[in-house]
Amino acid sequence: MKLNKNEYSFKEQVSYFSNENIKKTRSLNLKLVHKVFDTINISLVVLIVILSFLSFNSQREWSEFYRILSQTKIHNNNLIDYISKTEEFYINKLESSNTFKKTSPEDLFYIDKIEQKKENFFYEKILDIMDGLKNSKYQIGY
Repeated sequence: MKLNKNEYSFKEQVSYFSNENIKKTRSLNLKLVHKVFDTINISLVVLIVILSFLSFNSQREWSEFYRILSQTKIHNNNLIDYISKTEEFYINKLESSNTFKKTSPEDLFYIDKIEQKKENFFYEKILDIMDGLKNSKYQIGY
């Protein structure tokens, strides 16, 4: 019976060691799984932060680009207004040129040239002074 007792005690020792090993391996496995999940979580947080900064930067660039596009649109609208006004002016000129009749020599008539009287500048001034003296315009003395 002694043999059996030793046999049982050996089985108890082996079972104790195996249970302890299983607990240790489970504990190690759990720690390893936790480390993996922690690493994945940290890398996800870092990735989210980096992508958010990239997103903010691209949003800023897009806003700047949109501002430039809106200014270009305003300039284009002004140019379209100027072009339409210029076109309207030239179209009116072309339409008005069609209303005029081209003349021929038979349509022309001539007026006799009126002879203009040439007057002497000094002669007029002398006459003006003499009239002033006669009318007492220029008084002599007191």
